[in-house]
Amino acid sequence: MNTGSGIPPYVIFRQALDAGDLSRIRSLAAAMPRISLQDALRICLLMREHDGYERAAVRWLGRFALEARTVTIEDVQAAAAALDALPDRPDTAMERLAVVCTQCGVGTG
Repeated sequence: MNTGSGIPPYVIFRQALDAGDLSRIRSLAAAMPRISLQDALRICLLMREHDGYERAAVRWLGRFALEARTVTIEDVQAAAAALDALPDRPDTAMERLAVVCTQCGVGTG
């Protein structure tokens, strides 16, 4: 992806992510070859009050199950429960996701 500004595309993507600009994040993410699991979780956090949250959360959960080095069904269930709670209790849910991700060898940032 050529941004025309000389700024690397990932830097522009992270700026949009830091600003919480979902429409810009979506267009930039579509042009990127890969989004990290950590960044995908941040997108889920931003989307928690928007249409499409559940789809994004399920996609994240699938990637978590595939990318975690040591994952069990219990870990997937705990992550799913935290994602389910994310819209209503984001702080608690993100804390739980951080614990599960750390236990399974993936970072959350």
